[in-house]
Amino acid sequence: MTDPAAGPGYDSDETRAQEPGARAAQTIGPYRLLEPIGEGGMGEVWLAEQSKPVRRKVALKIIKAGMDTAQVVARFEAERQAVAMMDHPAIARVFEAGATAEGRPYFAMEYVRGESISAYCARHKLTLRDRIDLFLQVCDGVQHAHQKGIIHRDLKPSNVLVTLQDDRPVPKIIDFGVAKATTQPLTDRTLHTELGTFIGTPEYMSPEQAEMSGLDVDTRTDVYSLGAILYELLTGVMPFDSKTLREKTLDDLRRTIREVDPPRPSTRVTSDATSVAPDRPTTRIEPAKLANELKGDLDWITMKALEKDRTRRYGSASDLAADLRRHLDDEPVLAGPPSTVYRVGKFVRRHRASVAAAAVLAVLLVGFGVTMAIQARRLTIERDRASREEASARALSDFLRHDVLAQASLENQSGPDVKPDPDIKVRTALDRAATRIEGKFAGQPLVESAIRETIGATYGDLGLFDQARTQLQRSLELARQAGGDESPAVLRARDTIAWLEASTGNSAEAGREYAALLEIYRRHNGPKSREAIRSMNNVAWSQSMNGQADVAETGLRQLIPLEREVLGSDDDLTLTSIDSLASIYLARGAWKDAEPLLTEALATNRRVRGPENLMTLSNMDRLAQVYGQQGRYKEAEVIRREVLAARLRQVGPDHPAVSVARASLAQNLINQDDPARFPEAERLLTENLAVSRRLNGERHRSTSAALASLGYLYLAQHRDTDAEVVFRDAVIGLRESPGPQHPSTLLALESLGAVYLSEHKYADAEHVLREAMAGREKVTPASWRRFDAQSMLGGALMGQRHFDEAERPILDGYTGMQQRASSIPAYNRDSLTSGGQRIVDLYTAWGKPDKAAEWRKKLAAPPT
Repeated sequence: MTDPAAGPGYDSDETRAQEPGARAAQTIGPYRLLEPIGEGGMGEVWLAEQSKPVRRKVALKIIKAGMDTAQVVARFEAERQAVAMMDHPAIARVFEAGATAEGRPYFAMEYVRGESISAYCARHKLTLRDRIDLFLQVCDGVQHAHQKGIIHRDLKPSNVLVTLQDDRPVPKIIDFGVAKATTQPLTDRTLHTELGTFIGTPEYMSPEQAEMSGLDVDTRTDVYSLGAILYELLTGVMPFDSKTLREKTLDDLRRTIREVDPPRPSTRVTSDATSVAPDRPTTRIEPAKLANELKGDLDWITMKALEKDRTRRYGSASDLAADLRRHLDDEPVLAGPPSTVYRVGKFVRRHRASVAAAAVLAVLLVGFGVTMAIQARRLTIERDRASREEASARALSDFLRHDVLAQASLENQSGPDVKPDPDIKVRTALDRAATRIEGKFAGQPLVESAIRETIGATYGDLGLFDQARTQLQRSLELARQAGGDESPAVLRARDTIAWLEASTGNSAEAGREYAALLEIYRRHNGPKSREAIRSMNNVAWSQSMNGQADVAETGLRQLIPLEREVLGSDDDLTLTSIDSLASIYLARGAWKDAEPLLTEALATNRRVRGPENLMTLSNMDRLAQVYGQQGRYKEAEVIRREVLAARLRQVGPDHPAVSVARASLAQNLINQDDPARFPEAERLLTENLAVSRRLNGERHRSTSAALASLGYLYLAQHRDTDAEVVFRDAVIGLRESPGPQHPSTLLALESLGAVYLSEHKYADAEHVLREAMAGREKVTPASWRRFDAQSMLGGALMGQRHFDEAERPILDGYTGMQQRASSIPAYNRDSLTSGGQRIVDLYTAWGKPDKAAEWRKKLAAPPT
């Protein structure tokens, strides 16, 4: 059987350094060929030297003479385009493309002097952690390719070469010869893959590739291959023995790939202990000890990546990487052992002739159920005992929150009849309570824990996050002393701390804690308990804040029907989930999907909770965003003014919620682009800034946000000098809190970059826009704002006359925005126009008038 690894005529290791071959003095374009370093059925790769405009060695890939059929040329051009679209340190770069005098296409790419990732790990005897760290870089590169719409389809260790950069190992993914595009064609030539063609390498091939039935493979195919590579890095052997696999007939080989699960990594290293592979990390770790390290997380993660059913696999390379990072950080992983139901289902499907044995299994399951019922009864008794112990704590806590401290918080507002007492100085009351509680409840840790939790939550409501953290951490310590790691008091304290992390912009940490709490609540209270449902809601919200909007959307779509069934359509949690789903649509620009959800939630909240309840006002705020992003500014303004008036009545002018309402109204006035509205916007924003400086100081996140809001006004007024000053200060503060990758920080960076471009400070613009781009790649890679930042980055490079370096980000930035034009808010539509003009300006400044004229004509044409 011929080696399927080569795909349609390409060797998969073409850019790997090999033994020197025959030398040649031949030149191709600006490249002098030095020696062949790789060869496949239809292509060859040469080590070549480029002398102009820079001197460097490259890998030159060219079709063999006589092999340049239409299909081969199409495949070659597709690979060239696939690699050229990507710009990631873990992917070998393309420098230039052209054709020989005979018309054979070629492209010059980064020359990677390295060895396969498995060989590198073996030669350097890397520890498990070092192997995983290296593998994570590969995952990031594959994720980048997927974001560009490219599926590799032949990932394996020999296509991941490790080279040293600054004495640090860096993997480089090579050989996109059988890559598949998901969003756009890679070549104008006809390119097809015949049914029954084996594409990929059997040892690393996904079951859907082995089908050879034309099934439309997606990014999860590469996830499977990554799982096979991870398996080999952890154990030193492939999931399936290569010799045994390739001795099979083609049908048996395909059946093995589709149906046979390899042993878990921990099982494999002990069962094969007598035939240790040369790259297995056992020179430092005995097989038994290695198996112990692989058991649990690494077994689960690897086998989830290798799931035969792709719907049960990780949805993306970034999801796989995220679970590995959780393992390295000693956090709960999302992968887990398959459920009993799933294993039974697989057994029945594979052994239909023996399905009668299910009767025996049923008896075992009944016994298992009785055991679980006894355990559940014990848990119920423990929970009842804990509840009795906490009764006094809840009474004190409720009194403190509802009768003394609630004036500070919007949490308990239920209508216009609830008003703050102007005689109570809330901050004074909180500080006094925090001081006097020490030693007051000796011997009553649950009482003190509950009161500290209340004080901490109220500090948090006021935006006093440092004070909140001190109280909540002490609350958690006391709860643990009194009741163990999973008592109700501990879970409540952890929940509040997760809320605090989210409030301070640390949504990743909040998400990890919410996920851990969800598993505990499911185990203790049941999957349909209110606690579990609330945690599911929190997990989805944190996922959306961490750039996993698609995952969050899927979770919320499943959660809302469950909430309607268990809790009812009027419940707070149901309405919160609807609001969260609408927020995801809003961020994506899917306004038509968001508006009916918010309209429903607003009507319900007004009916059930009243016109000035916190949830009602939150729905109004979201609906105003929907109107504003569609350019319905007058409708949005009416709502913004209602919300601001209600919040002023409830909590007075200095509360953080009032500052948010002021900023939202001001932004709506700015977006109308009417100079007559700017003075009111400036008054509102200046008031916000003064309040935050007075209450929180110069470096508080609220002060930084207020500065950024003022910067957006100055930007709209073309007051570049003023805008630069406030954006610089805002960025310094926002990097500290809520953090360098928070959407607020990235937007401020992009705005500062726009100011620098306007001032012709191109080097400064490049610096901040590269930082913004790196953040967007991690947090919102598919957002139109990411492509706007990319276009502006190209503008900064163009301003420095780096035309060749500027071309790709300017073109890709405009294309990305154009593809997402429907999600760009009305008040940001000029970003797309500016991106198009930037292309014309580039080619004009570059001395390419024909290209400039071509693009000028394209941009002037009406949209199709």
